[in-house]
Amino acid sequence: PRSSRRRRHPCSTAVGPLNDDDLLREILLRLPPQPSSLPRASAVCRRWRLLLSDPGFSRRFRIHHRRNPPLLGFFVRNEGLPFLPSLDAPDRVSPGRFSLQRGDGDRFKSLGCRHGLILVSNKPKNQILVWDPVTGDQHRLDIPPVVAIHAKKTTINGAVLRADDARHFQVVLTVADNDDKQHRRALACVYSSETGAWGELVSTQLPSGVPMSNAGTFVSTYKPAVLIGDSLYWRLGGNFTGILEFDLEKQSLAVIWLPVHILEEGHYLFSIMRAEGGGLGLLLQTDFSIELWKRKTDCDGVASWGLGRTIELDKLLSLNSEENEIMIQGPMGENNVVFVWTHHILFTVHLESLQFNKLPGAYPLFYYHPLESVYAAGK
Repeated sequence: PRSSRRRRHPCSTAVGPLNDDDLLREILLRLPPQPSSLPRASAVCRRWRLLLSDPGFSRRFRIHHRRNPPLLGFFVRNEGLPFLPSLDAPDRVSPGRFSLQRGDGDRFKSLGCRHGLILVSNKPKNQILVWDPVTGDQHRLDIPPVVAIHAKKTTINGAVLRADDARHFQVVLTVADNDDKQHRRALACVYSSETGAWGELVSTQLPSGVPMSNAGTFVSTYKPAVLIGDSLYWRLGGNFTGILEFDLEKQSLAVIWLPVHILEEGHYLFSIMRAEGGGLGLLLQTDFSIELWKRKTDCDGVASWGLGRTIELDKLLSLNSEENEIMIQGPMGENNVVFVWTHHILFTVHLESLQFNKLPGAYPLFYYHPLESVYAAGK
Protein backbone atom coordinates (compact mmCIF):
# COMPACT_ATOMS: atom_id res chain seq x y z
CA PRO A 1 0.00 0.00 0.00
CA ARG A 2 1.14 3.53 -0.77
CA SER A 3 2.35 5.40 2.29
CA SER A 4 0.32 8.42 3.30
CA ARG A 5 3.43 10.15 4.63
CA ARG A 6 4.38 13.08 2.44
CA ARG A 7 8.00 13.34 1.27
CA ARG A 8 9.67 16.32 2.90
CA HIS A 9 11.07 18.99 0.55
CA PRO A 10 14.83 19.66 1.01
CA CYS A 11 14.08 23.28 1.89
CA SER A 12 11.43 22.46 4.48
CA THR A 13 11.48 24.67 7.56
CA ALA A 14 11.20 21.64 9.83
CA VAL A 15 14.07 21.02 12.20
CA GLY A 16 16.78 18.87 10.63
CA PRO A 17 20.44 18.79 9.58
CA LEU A 18 19.75 20.46 6.21
CA ASN A 19 18.41 23.54 7.99
CA ASP A 20 21.89 24.26 9.33
CA ASP A 21 23.44 26.49 6.62
CA ASP A 22 26.99 25.64 7.63
CA LEU A 23 26.33 21.90 7.45
CA LEU A 24 24.44 22.28 4.17
CA ARG A 25 27.40 24.14 2.66
CA GLU A 26 29.69 21.26 3.62
CA ILE A 27 27.32 18.79 1.96
CA LEU A 28 26.98 20.87 -1.21
CA LEU A 29 30.76 21.30 -1.29
CA ARG A 30 31.02 17.57 -1.92
CA LEU A 31 28.84 17.52 -5.00
CA PRO A 32 30.63 16.09 -8.07
CA PRO A 33 32.75 18.74 -9.88
CA GLN A 34 30.87 18.29 -13.17
CA PRO A 35 29.62 21.49 -14.90
CA SER A 36 25.95 20.57 -14.36
CA SER A 37 26.19 19.82 -10.60
CA LEU A 38 25.79 23.31 -9.13
CA PRO A 39 23.12 24.55 -11.61
CA ARG A 40 21.01 21.47 -10.85
CA ALA A 41 21.39 21.95 -7.11
CA SER A 42 20.55 25.67 -7.47
CA ALA A 43 17.22 24.71 -9.02
CA VAL A 44 16.12 22.86 -5.86
CA CYS A 45 15.00 25.98 -4.00
CA ARG A 46 15.79 29.61 -3.33
CA ARG A 47 17.81 28.87 -0.17
CA TRP A 48 20.16 26.48 -1.97
CA ARG A 49 20.48 28.95 -4.84
CA LEU A 50 21.56 31.73 -2.46
CA LEU A 51 24.17 29.51 -0.82
CA LEU A 52 25.58 28.28 -4.13
CA SER A 53 25.71 31.75 -5.71
CA ASP A 54 27.94 33.11 -2.95
CA PRO A 55 31.42 33.87 -4.42
CA GLY A 56 33.03 32.44 -1.29
CA PHE A 57 31.33 29.09 -1.87
CA SER A 58 32.41 29.04 -5.53
CA ARG A 59 36.04 29.56 -4.51
CA ARG A 60 35.83 26.83 -1.83
CA PHE A 61 34.22 24.45 -4.35
CA ARG A 62 37.10 24.94 -6.78
CA ILE A 63 39.69 24.48 -4.02
CA HIS A 64 37.97 21.34 -2.71
CA HIS A 65 38.04 19.70 -6.16
CA ARG A 66 41.40 21.03 -7.35
CA ARG A 67 42.97 17.55 -7.15
CA ASN A 68 40.37 15.88 -9.39
CA PRO A 69 38.89 18.44 -11.79
CA PRO A 70 36.99 17.10 -14.81
CA LEU A 71 38.43 17.25 -18.31
CA LEU A 72 36.26 19.95 -19.89
CA GLY A 73 37.90 19.77 -23.32
CA PHE A 74 40.93 20.88 -25.28
CA PHE A 75 42.46 24.03 -26.67
CA VAL A 76 44.03 23.58 -30.09
CA ARG A 77 47.63 24.78 -30.03
CA ASN A 78 47.39 27.42 -32.73
CA GLU A 79 47.16 31.21 -32.61
CA GLY A 80 43.37 31.22 -32.29
CA LEU A 81 43.32 28.71 -29.40
CA PRO A 82 39.86 27.34 -30.33
CA PHE A 83 38.18 25.22 -27.66
CA LEU A 84 36.91 21.68 -28.35
CA PRO A 85 34.54 20.34 -25.65
CA SER A 86 34.95 16.70 -24.62
CA LEU A 87 31.93 16.09 -22.35
CA ASP A 88 28.42 15.03 -23.29
CA ALA A 89 25.27 16.94 -22.31
CA PRO A 90 24.36 18.21 -19.75
CA ASP A 91 28.03 18.78 -18.86
CA ARG A 92 29.14 19.81 -22.35
CA VAL A 93 30.64 23.32 -22.49
CA SER A 94 29.86 25.40 -25.58
CA PRO A 95 32.93 25.83 -27.85
CA GLY A 96 32.42 29.61 -27.82
CA ARG A 97 32.28 29.83 -24.02
CA PHE A 98 36.06 29.90 -23.65
CA SER A 99 37.29 32.50 -26.14
CA LEU A 100 40.54 34.40 -25.69
CA GLN A 101 40.13 38.11 -26.39
CA ARG A 102 43.05 39.77 -28.16
CA GLY A 103 44.11 43.34 -28.86
CA ASP A 104 45.76 45.06 -31.81
CA GLY A 105 49.18 43.60 -32.60
CA ASP A 106 48.76 40.52 -30.39
CA ARG A 107 50.22 37.27 -31.72
CA PHE A 108 49.66 34.41 -29.35
CA LYS A 109 51.48 31.12 -28.85
CA SER A 110 50.31 28.78 -26.10
CA LEU A 111 52.98 27.35 -23.81
CA GLY A 112 50.94 25.16 -21.49
CA CYS A 113 47.86 24.65 -19.35
CA ARG A 114 47.87 23.70 -15.68
CA HIS A 115 45.51 24.09 -12.72
CA GLY A 116 42.89 25.61 -15.02
CA LEU A 117 45.22 28.40 -16.22
CA ILE A 118 46.68 28.82 -19.71
CA LEU A 119 50.08 30.38 -20.32
CA VAL A 120 50.43 32.26 -23.61
CA SER A 121 53.38 34.15 -25.06
CA ASN A 122 52.79 37.37 -26.97
CA LYS A 123 56.11 37.89 -28.71
CA PRO A 124 55.42 41.21 -30.53
CA LYS A 125 54.71 42.90 -27.19
CA ASN A 126 57.32 41.01 -25.11
CA GLN A 127 54.53 39.83 -22.84
CA ILE A 128 53.29 36.68 -21.18
CA LEU A 129 49.55 36.22 -20.73
CA VAL A 130 48.02 34.16 -17.92
CA TRP A 131 44.40 33.36 -18.79
CA ASP A 132 41.71 31.69 -16.70
CA PRO A 133 39.10 30.55 -19.27
CA VAL A 134 36.48 29.82 -16.58
CA THR A 135 36.51 33.28 -14.99
CA GLY A 136 37.78 35.16 -18.06
CA ASP A 137 40.55 36.82 -16.01
CA GLN A 138 43.65 37.86 -17.96
CA HIS A 139 47.00 38.91 -16.50
CA ARG A 140 49.49 40.44 -18.94
CA LEU A 141 53.07 40.35 -17.68
CA ASP A 142 56.05 42.08 -19.23
CA ILE A 143 58.85 39.58 -19.86
CA PRO A 144 62.00 40.49 -17.87
CA PRO A 145 64.44 42.38 -20.15
CA VAL A 146 67.30 39.86 -19.85
CA VAL A 147 64.94 37.02 -20.83
CA ALA A 148 63.32 39.09 -23.62
CA ILE A 149 66.74 39.76 -25.20
CA HIS A 150 67.39 36.04 -25.69
CA ALA A 151 63.76 35.29 -26.57
CA LYS A 152 64.28 37.36 -29.74
CA LYS A 153 66.98 34.91 -30.87
CA THR A 154 65.48 31.56 -29.83
CA THR A 155 62.38 29.94 -28.35
CA ILE A 156 61.05 30.79 -24.92
CA ASN A 157 59.11 28.35 -22.79
CA GLY A 158 57.49 28.42 -19.40
CA ALA A 159 54.92 27.06 -17.00
CA VAL A 160 52.10 28.40 -14.85
CA LEU A 161 51.09 27.05 -11.44
CA ARG A 162 48.14 28.00 -9.27
CA ALA A 163 48.60 28.20 -5.49
CA ASP A 164 46.56 25.91 -3.24
CA ASP A 165 44.40 28.85 -2.14
CA ALA A 166 43.40 29.38 -5.82
CA ARG A 167 44.00 33.12 -5.42
CA HIS A 168 47.61 33.43 -6.52
CA PHE A 169 49.76 31.92 -9.24
CA GLN A 170 53.38 31.62 -10.32
CA VAL A 171 54.92 31.79 -13.79
CA VAL A 172 58.31 30.25 -14.57
CA LEU A 173 59.98 31.37 -17.81
CA THR A 174 63.03 29.70 -19.27
CA VAL A 175 65.24 30.42 -22.29
CA ALA A 176 68.70 29.48 -23.56
CA ASP A 177 71.60 31.94 -23.79
CA ASN A 178 73.84 30.99 -26.74
CA ASP A 179 75.79 34.25 -27.03
CA ASP A 180 79.01 32.64 -25.79
CA LYS A 181 79.36 29.34 -27.66
CA GLN A 182 81.90 28.08 -25.14
CA HIS A 183 79.64 28.85 -22.18
CA ARG A 184 76.04 28.34 -23.22
CA ARG A 185 73.54 28.79 -20.38
CA ALA A 186 69.93 28.06 -19.52
CA LEU A 187 68.14 30.93 -17.79
CA ALA A 188 64.97 30.99 -15.67
CA CYS A 189 62.95 33.61 -13.85
CA VAL A 190 59.87 33.29 -11.60
CA TYR A 191 56.91 35.68 -11.30
CA SER A 192 54.64 35.65 -8.25
CA SER A 193 51.18 37.23 -8.41
CA GLU A 194 51.31 37.56 -4.61
CA THR A 195 54.25 39.98 -4.79
CA GLY A 196 53.47 41.24 -8.31
CA ALA A 197 57.15 41.02 -9.28
CA TRP A 198 59.72 38.83 -11.03
CA GLY A 199 62.42 37.19 -8.91
CA GLU A 200 66.16 36.99 -9.47
CA LEU A 201 67.53 35.43 -12.66
CA VAL A 202 68.67 31.80 -12.23
CA SER A 203 71.15 30.12 -14.60
CA THR A 204 73.04 26.89 -15.21
CA GLN A 205 75.70 25.80 -17.67
CA LEU A 206 74.57 23.83 -20.73
CA PRO A 207 76.67 20.94 -22.09
CA SER A 208 78.64 21.68 -25.23
CA GLY A 209 76.78 19.06 -27.27
CA VAL A 210 78.21 18.87 -30.78
CA PRO A 211 81.77 20.29 -30.65
CA MET A 212 82.34 23.53 -32.55
CA SER A 213 78.72 23.56 -33.76
CA ASN A 214 77.19 26.91 -34.59
CA ALA A 215 73.72 25.59 -33.80
CA GLY A 216 72.42 26.77 -30.48
CA THR A 217 70.67 24.84 -27.74
CA PHE A 218 67.04 25.76 -27.14
CA VAL A 219 64.25 25.00 -24.67
CA SER A 220 61.80 23.11 -26.84
CA THR A 221 58.19 24.24 -27.16
CA TYR A 222 57.24 20.99 -28.88
CA LYS A 223 56.02 19.66 -25.52
CA PRO A 224 54.85 21.72 -22.52
CA ALA A 225 56.53 21.60 -19.11
CA VAL A 226 55.89 18.61 -16.84
CA LEU A 227 55.46 19.06 -13.08
CA ILE A 228 56.86 16.20 -11.00
CA GLY A 229 56.99 16.74 -7.26
CA ASP A 230 58.55 20.17 -6.67
CA SER A 231 60.29 20.39 -10.05
CA LEU A 232 59.38 21.45 -13.58
CA TYR A 233 60.93 19.71 -16.59
CA TRP A 234 61.38 20.79 -20.22
CA ARG A 235 63.01 19.20 -23.23
CA LEU A 236 66.25 20.67 -24.55
CA GLY A 237 66.99 20.47 -28.27
CA GLY A 238 69.34 21.75 -30.94
CA ASN A 239 73.04 21.45 -30.17
CA PHE A 240 72.26 19.29 -27.12
CA THR A 241 69.30 16.97 -26.53
CA GLY A 242 68.37 16.44 -22.91
CA ILE A 243 66.15 17.61 -20.06
CA LEU A 244 66.13 20.91 -18.17
CA GLU A 245 64.95 20.81 -14.54
CA PHE A 246 63.83 23.77 -12.43
CA ASP A 247 63.50 23.05 -8.70
CA LEU A 248 60.71 25.27 -7.36
CA GLU A 249 61.82 24.91 -3.74
CA LYS A 250 65.54 25.51 -4.28
CA GLN A 251 64.98 27.97 -7.16
CA SER A 252 67.73 26.24 -9.12
CA LEU A 253 68.29 24.84 -12.63
CA ALA A 254 69.96 21.57 -13.61
CA VAL A 255 70.56 19.60 -16.82
CA ILE A 256 69.74 15.88 -16.99
CA TRP A 257 71.20 13.54 -19.61
CA LEU A 258 69.03 11.07 -21.50
CA PRO A 259 69.65 7.31 -21.78
CA VAL A 260 72.39 6.86 -24.38
CA HIS A 261 70.40 4.45 -26.55
CA ILE A 262 67.63 7.01 -27.10
CA LEU A 263 70.01 9.35 -28.90
CA GLU A 264 71.93 6.56 -30.66
CA GLU A 265 68.73 5.10 -32.12
CA GLY A 266 67.30 8.51 -33.04
CA HIS A 267 64.31 8.42 -30.68
CA TYR A 268 63.95 12.19 -30.35
CA LEU A 269 60.14 12.13 -29.86
CA PHE A 270 60.33 11.11 -26.23
CA SER A 271 58.02 12.56 -23.58
CA ILE A 272 58.86 13.49 -20.00
CA MET A 273 56.54 11.95 -17.41
CA ARG A 274 56.15 11.11 -13.74
CA ALA A 275 57.52 7.60 -13.28
CA GLU A 276 55.50 4.89 -11.59
CA GLY A 277 56.04 5.29 -7.87
CA GLY A 278 57.20 8.89 -8.33
CA GLY A 279 60.29 10.55 -9.70
CA LEU A 280 61.40 11.42 -13.21
CA GLY A 281 60.42 9.15 -16.07
CA LEU A 282 60.36 8.98 -19.86
CA LEU A 283 57.80 7.73 -22.33
CA LEU A 284 59.26 6.39 -25.56
CA GLN A 285 57.03 5.40 -28.49
CA THR A 286 58.16 2.51 -30.68
CA ASP A 287 55.57 1.87 -33.42
CA PHE A 288 52.39 0.80 -31.56
CA SER A 289 54.05 0.29 -28.19
CA ILE A 290 55.28 2.67 -25.52
CA GLU A 291 58.20 2.08 -23.18
CA LEU A 292 58.16 3.59 -19.69
CA TRP A 293 61.59 4.46 -18.30
CA LYS A 294 62.54 5.62 -14.81
CA ARG A 295 65.56 7.51 -13.49
CA LYS A 296 66.98 6.01 -10.30
CA THR A 297 69.71 7.12 -7.94
CA ASP A 298 71.82 4.55 -6.06
CA CYS A 299 73.24 4.77 -2.54
CA ASP A 300 76.32 6.58 -3.89
CA GLY A 301 74.21 9.26 -5.54
CA VAL A 302 74.85 7.98 -9.07
CA ALA A 303 71.80 8.34 -11.36
CA SER A 304 70.90 5.90 -14.12
CA TRP A 305 67.92 5.03 -16.32
CA GLY A 306 66.06 1.73 -16.28
CA LEU A 307 63.23 0.31 -18.40
CA GLY A 308 60.06 -0.30 -16.44
CA ARG A 309 57.10 -1.49 -18.53
CA THR A 310 56.16 -1.81 -22.18
CA ILE A 311 52.52 -1.17 -23.14
CA GLU A 312 51.19 -2.52 -26.45
CA LEU A 313 48.62 0.09 -27.44
CA ASP A 314 47.32 -1.75 -30.50
CA LYS A 315 46.23 -4.66 -28.29
CA LEU A 316 44.93 -2.44 -25.48
CA LEU A 317 42.82 -0.27 -27.80
CA SER A 318 42.02 -3.02 -30.36
CA LEU A 319 43.71 -1.14 -33.20
CA ASN A 320 44.76 -2.66 -36.50
CA SER A 321 48.47 -1.94 -36.66
CA GLU A 322 48.50 -2.42 -40.45
CA GLU A 323 45.73 0.12 -41.13
CA ASN A 324 46.15 2.65 -38.34
CA GLU A 325 48.81 5.12 -37.42
CA ILE A 326 48.94 6.69 -34.00
CA MET A 327 50.33 9.80 -32.39
CA ILE A 328 50.79 10.15 -28.66
CA GLN A 329 50.47 13.39 -26.73
CA GLY A 330 51.27 13.65 -23.09
CA PRO A 331 51.31 12.67 -20.42
CA MET A 332 48.89 15.52 -19.77
CA GLY A 333 48.19 16.99 -16.35
CA GLU A 334 49.55 15.39 -13.20
CA ASN A 335 47.67 12.07 -13.49
CA ASN A 336 49.87 10.29 -16.07
CA VAL A 337 47.15 10.24 -18.71
CA VAL A 338 48.24 10.19 -22.35
CA PHE A 339 46.17 11.03 -25.40
CA VAL A 340 46.37 8.60 -28.29
CA TRP A 341 45.24 9.98 -31.66
CA THR A 342 44.36 7.77 -34.61
CA HIS A 343 42.29 8.82 -37.65
CA HIS A 344 40.35 11.63 -35.94
CA ILE A 345 39.68 9.46 -32.87
CA LEU A 346 41.13 10.46 -29.51
CA PHE A 347 41.62 8.05 -26.61
CA THR A 348 42.73 8.81 -23.08
CA VAL A 349 44.90 6.12 -21.48
CA HIS A 350 45.93 6.09 -17.83
CA LEU A 351 49.43 4.66 -17.86
CA GLU A 352 49.29 3.08 -14.41
CA SER A 353 45.81 1.51 -14.39
CA LEU A 354 45.63 1.10 -18.21
CA GLN A 355 42.05 2.32 -18.09
CA PHE A 356 41.15 4.02 -21.36
CA ASN A 357 38.28 6.07 -22.73
CA LYS A 358 37.28 6.99 -26.27
CA LEU A 359 36.33 10.67 -26.31
CA PRO A 360 33.17 11.69 -28.19
CA GLY A 361 33.49 13.65 -31.43
CA ALA A 362 36.14 13.91 -34.14
CA TYR A 363 39.60 15.38 -33.52
CA PRO A 364 41.82 16.59 -36.38
CA LEU A 365 45.55 15.99 -36.12
CA PHE A 366 46.63 18.91 -33.92
CA TYR A 367 48.48 19.39 -30.69
CA TYR A 368 46.13 20.03 -27.81
CA HIS A 369 46.17 21.56 -24.34
CA PRO A 370 43.68 19.73 -22.10
CA LEU A 371 41.58 21.99 -19.85
CA GLU A 372 41.00 20.35 -16.48
CA SER A 373 39.01 22.75 -14.34
CA VAL A 374 35.93 23.16 -12.14
CA TYR A 375 33.24 25.04 -14.04
CA ALA A 376 29.54 25.55 -13.38
CA ALA A 377 27.48 25.53 -16.59
CA GLY A 378 25.52 28.70 -17.22
CA LYS A 379 27.99 30.96 -15.43
